Amino acid sequence: MQTRRTLAIRLRPVGEEDRGFTLAVFASTRERERNAIAWTPGEWTRFIQTQFAAQCNHYATFFPGSEHVVILENETAVGRAWIYRCDLEIRLVDIAILRTHRSRGIGTHVIRSLQKEAADAQLPVRHSVELENPRARALYERLGFVATETRGLHTLMEWNP
Repeated sequence: MQTRRTLAIRLRPVGEEDRGFTLAVFASTRERERNAIAWTPGEWTRFIQTQFAAQCNHYATFFPGSEHVVILENETAVGRAWIYRCDLEIRLVDIAILRTHRSRGIGTHVIRSLQKEAADAQLPVRHSVELENPRARALYERLGFVATETRGLHTLMEWNP
């Protein structure tokens, strides 16, 4: 008989001490670019640092007051997320799990927690999914999200209580 393991997942605010970790999580999402170009280690480091700073600035500008959190599993840092809450929606601005911790239900747990919060507040949960990420889209569809519009390289997915 197989027993279902219980995930001990929690979120905590990103602190200054998490900069290296959040940068590493970000870098793990950009492996396709790293593999496409013959980067030197120095070039890759500069590229990732620049792109990460641009992303953080973009999120802070377009989602003021959003929460940047570390995702913990059994008190081990396994990913990060940006969450924006307002009177109109709960927006999962970004979520990324380290490759070694993917496909274990961690992202699903985080998303379902946001869905519960949104249901209690009678708000939609929204998230933009890259067109070239069919696995992510399948996850959101499995969790009841529907595509509402496609712009550029992303499809906006929405879940309503």
